[in-house]
Amino acid sequence: MFSRHALPIALSALAILTGCRGAATEAAVPTASGNGLTVVELFESQGCSSCPPAIRNVNAIAARKDLLALTFSVTYWDYLGWKDSFGQPAFTARQRDYAASRGGWGVYTPQVVVNGKTALVGSNPAELAATISQAGQVALLKTSQASGDAVDVAAQPGLRQPVDLWLVQYDPRSRPVPIDRGENAGRTIDHRNVVVGLIRLGRWDGKALHVPLAATPEKGLASALLAQQPNGGAIIAAAKI
Repeated sequence: MFSRHALPIALSALAILTGCRGAATEAAVPTASGNGLTVVELFESQGCSSCPPAIRNVNAIAARKDLLALTFSVTYWDYLGWKDSFGQPAFTARQRDYAASRGGWGVYTPQVVVNGKTALVGSNPAELAATISQAGQVALLKTSQASGDAVDVAAQPGLRQPVDLWLVQYDPRSRPVPIDRGENAGRTIDHRNVVVGLIRLGRWDGKALHVPLAATPEKGLASALLAQQPNGGAIIAAAKI
């Protein structure tokens, strides 16, 4: 489903989506080598009829150790008859920040953003695999558990300018959601790595840092840190903690 404010992007995205409908199998995403992570963010909505293929593709790579795959549910399609059960305005704002910083991306669903730099629909598994492979990895933030509610982040040498440090809380388990109304009425959509908390910890200058961790809103959640250029810029480093 595509925003009216992003018609040129939407038409291109629709062409990609239409082209992948005949795919019978999902292409395997090649495993990257190195000491970093590739950050894959899916922006989707349970009320978007175009989203299930992209959700399935991201679910398939959610457990990859060399990736940080995150599912963000946006809120701007809630008016169509189904309010996304995971949606938060903060996730919608994050996607809009990406669009504003790139000047032409537009806002649509599904949309996959890789390393904060590249956007695609994500419904074509081969295209998703190629984009992840070409994007490479961002630096791995070196962290150590300081206590049950804090983590120490090692200095990041060579950081040219301060970046935003984000704490992401997500559920690595499968979360099936039966949809009762709207465009996906009657379907059950399975989600992986659903983001439930997104907290900006502040501006970071790359020096060693002691980070208190916010209490998770639910049990069984995983956490990650993202070091990102401000206002929807590129992700320069990340860590699963």
